[in-house]
Amino acid sequence: MSTKFTLSFVALICGLLLVGCKDTAQDPVAIESIKLTTDLRSIIEVQSLTGEPAVGRDLPQVDSPIVTLGMQLFFSQALSGEMDVACVSCHHPVLGGGDELALSIGVESVEPLLLGSGREHSSAGTAFDGGPTVPRNAPTTFNIGLYDKAIFHDGRIESIEGNIGTNGTGTQILTPDSPNSSTPDLKAINLAASQASFPVTSNEEMKGHKKGALNNEGIRDYLVTRLRGDNDDLPTNEWLKAFRVGLQDENGTAEELITQANIFNAIGEYERSQVFVDSPWNSFVKGEDDAISLDAKKGAKLFFATSADGGANCASCHSGDFFTDENYHNIAIPQIGRGKGDGVTGTNDLGRFRVTKQEADKFAFRTPALLNVAVTSPYGHSGAYQSLEAVVRHHLNVESAVTNYALSDNVSQMGIQSNDLMPNTLEALDKLASDRIAGIPGQIENLDLTSEQVTQLVTFLNTLTDNCVSGAIDATCLSQWVPNDNTPDPDGLRLVAKFQD
Repeated sequence: MSTKFTLSFVALICGLLLVGCKDTAQDPVAIESIKLTTDLRSIIEVQSLTGEPAVGRDLPQVDSPIVTLGMQLFFSQALSGEMDVACVSCHHPVLGGGDELALSIGVESVEPLLLGSGREHSSAGTAFDGGPTVPRNAPTTFNIGLYDKAIFHDGRIESIEGNIGTNGTGTQILTPDSPNSSTPDLKAINLAASQASFPVTSNEEMKGHKKGALNNEGIRDYLVTRLRGDNDDLPTNEWLKAFRVGLQDENGTAEELITQANIFNAIGEYERSQVFVDSPWNSFVKGEDDAISLDAKKGAKLFFATSADGGANCASCHSGDFFTDENYHNIAIPQIGRGKGDGVTGTNDLGRFRVTKQEADKFAFRTPALLNVAVTSPYGHSGAYQSLEAVVRHHLNVESAVTNYALSDNVSQMGIQSNDLMPNTLEALDKLASDRIAGIPGQIENLDLTSEQVTQLVTFLNTLTDNCVSGAIDATCLSQWVPNDNTPDPDGLRLVAKFQD
């Protein structure tokens, strides 16, 4: 190769590199992305975000014996009074840890094995009216181990201390079984285990109506005797073997091992193993600049910026790596369904007020965490919004959203009760308006965002989905939380879910 040719070749390469550098430097999209990344890095520092919401927590692994026992219990219909429903009926891993219904149908379903869309209450069921029987939307079990203050929409399972990083372990916990509003439930182990002990006490969720005379302790004791074999009402009973394996006590007796505490702690540990925090957003927080798109970065900036700075002020409530302040707010989500027995007609739901009896808490519900929010629809305590965009728009202008709300446009589930939708919802809206006028801090504000900005916000929210949940790692990743043919079925009552095509 001649010296002249070599020099010409080098000059050509250098020229191309310079053109490439010049093009990049002048590319407005690249410039905007770099600036947004820089801005977000500053926001991340100010917000003290780490991208590691589960770090430092003592959470079980999915393959641990106690979690396997919890999974067996979670999927068994033996924990329902009439053996026609299981915990998983409303909280299936492949349905985002919920059931994809606005309002759940627990006992007395037409087809007990059918979960999600198409599940209906039997016309022969108690108080049949053609609609769902459970008055609130089923919260996801995903990342339940990251809550430290309270569980349930109204926070009725509550850690008095709320110590960060504990999930209530080692704290005093208030539950509906507490003798009064300030005395802890001495049976409580942590928030998740405490929560696990209450669906079995609900007539509509799991208890059924034939065991209606039994109080909370009564139905739990009945289930204990069932699993021990005292009632002789199971098709087969290998529960003692399952508890010996799960609790790693090969010589324990049924009376020693099959107890309320062990049943609900095992279920709680199964739920606490559902840690899904490996999202594109968290990868970005930890330094991967290209982990999310340009529109997602724009949405993130809107999410964290205050309204004074042109943002949506979402992080004032959905704060931290877990995206929740674990506090209670009235945002007047449309009140659909049977309600909780509140108000003149009994179809309203007063939210946190039902727990505290404080006027300030009327219509307030706990701020949900937003991790995996794209797969946990419908949204709101009543499941009134099926679309993520729709619930975002509700937050931006509550009055407009309520005034223009149409059930058929927002919920696909059939038969939802809505006769008192508007008067009930207007009560919550009036309370919000009066609290705003009174200058009570923490009230949601109306914001004027463009459709493009709303899309950007939704794009950002979609980056909060864990890679196992989304299938980005492996389409079968979630199968670890579902029993397979090799998982013992202690009673022959495992719920093997069917889903509508």
